[in-house]
Amino acid sequence: MLSSTRSSARRLPCLARSLTTDSTTANQTIPPPLPLSKPETSKPRQSRLYPRPRPAIPHHHQALPTLPPTFGQNQVLRVPDSTRALLENIVGSFEAPIRYAFAYGSGVFDQAGYEKQKGSNDDRPMLDFIFAVTHSDHWHSINMQQHPGHYPLHARVLGSSFVSKVQELSPGLWFNTFVPMKGVTIKYGVTTVDTLCADLLNWRTLYLAGRMHKPLRIIKDDARVRLTQQVNLTSALRTALLMLPESFTQRELFAAIAGISYSGDPRMVLPAENRGKVENMVSRQEEQFRELYWRLAQGLPGVRWAASSTKVEQDTSPHARAAHLKKLPDELLKHVHGRAEGRGPPREADESAYWLRVAGDKDLPAILNSEISKIVRYPATAQSLKGIVSAGMAKSARYSVAKVSKWWKGRSSTSSS
Repeated sequence: MLSSTRSSARRLPCLARSLTTDSTTANQTIPPPLPLSKPETSKPRQSRLYPRPRPAIPHHHQALPTLPPTFGQNQVLRVPDSTRALLENIVGSFEAPIRYAFAYGSGVFDQAGYEKQKGSNDDRPMLDFIFAVTHSDHWHSINMQQHPGHYPLHARVLGSSFVSKVQELSPGLWFNTFVPMKGVTIKYGVTTVDTLCADLLNWRTLYLAGRMHKPLRIIKDDARVRLTQQVNLTSALRTALLMLPESFTQRELFAAIAGISYSGDPRMVLPAENRGKVENMVSRQEEQFRELYWRLAQGLPGVRWAASSTKVEQDTSPHARAAHLKKLPDELLKHVHGRAEGRGPPREADESAYWLRVAGDKDLPAILNSEISKIVRYPATAQSLKGIVSAGMAKSARYSVAKVSKWWKGRSSTSSS
């Protein structure tokens, strides 16, 4: 694991140089992004804890090259001022140091099927957050002192070391759910920056990377995460293109991208998730999806997607598809190589011929979908089981009932249509 993390870290300066060139060119005429948080105008609040929390970034040198102001601007999605203020207020209330934070889901961006909830505070969707921190044990220790009620009794008794050990289990998150804060109910997952960046680059579990394929609101930013997220978004775009025909609509593209993280998720088979979730999301968030992916598509060879058009065309020749295939994340490529063995000459015999053969295989879309399902299945199942430990029996039962309700609603709407 440590060697994989170091290997990923060594790749970041090269990724920065290549992505910076494309991003800068695509954003030359676009004004700088809005600030992600309000400027500090008052003296920072003193911690009541002793010893005081360590800084989130203790390094004395800059590990990454400075990113241009417009790099990754596509990641900064707008939300109403009231929503932005609420999200920043919630994240700012945590005394434990958070390096990177984002909010996602139906509580942040519109989704079909939530009209009723928006008209009632009682039925408002739960706000979902992910916090990436430096040291899990240290973070949970501080947070347990500030917010003991966020954790079940057994977690408080066993302490932050127990929580961090459970968090380390694949896919590397600990969730606190049904937490009342600032007049709303929230769920927040805690991971480390190393775990997050490794998944964004390699798709080892696709649990975090898959969530970040879809619209989200960054609340606390980090240069390393922004860089690796740009790689993750480009990987999602390449993967979707390989599964689509020569001509398609942007909505079909966004549905293919959004569906990556749900492929193989056991909740989509069991009555635990709304079956129409992808369609509900894409139908209301098409503008946000376009903001995420349109500029990136301009830098990919063979893709034709005009600024005024919702129609996308691509070169589907084996040479063009091979160019996408070679740059897919390591974990997915490893699975594809495994499927290619025995179907023709080995890669070592003639590498160029190997890539053209795999890229030109008419079964490639089905192979990609199948192998993505294999990557997603175990981490998604493991995290669902970890939820019983992190939430406790009462909250787990409450969460399951809510999920079954969404599944039933999705099933009913599908039947009626």
